[in-house]
Amino acid sequence: MSMLSLGERQIPLDKDGYLVDRNDWSPEVAEALAAQEDLTLTPEHWEILGLLRDFYAEFQLSPATRPLIRYAAQKLGPEKGNSLHLNALFKGTPAKLAAKLAGLPKPTNCL
Repeated sequence: MSMLSLGERQIPLDKDGYLVDRNDWSPEVAEALAAQEDLTLTPEHWEILGLLRDFYAEFQLSPATRPLIRYAAQKLGPEKGNSLHLNALFKGTPAKLAAKLAGLPKPTNCL
């Protein structure tokens, strides 16, 4: 298990870098996790992270890429709910990376 240092806080991460406890998530934690991925979060990233957190609240699971695309298209429209947009934002691994940054578990069907 590794740790994410955030000021004085030490936040436990699992072997894949996901939060061990979802309650440790905050926007600051998301920023720190993104920095580890050499990613700066923009308003477009935050829009998807919020969407993912809503999806998790509704279905109690982190979506794989296709359900994420479908859900984003349904909620945000086809210009944001497509694989090109999500892949560009999240380095070609939108479901895994976005779930990590949103403080959610790794999608179960992602390697």
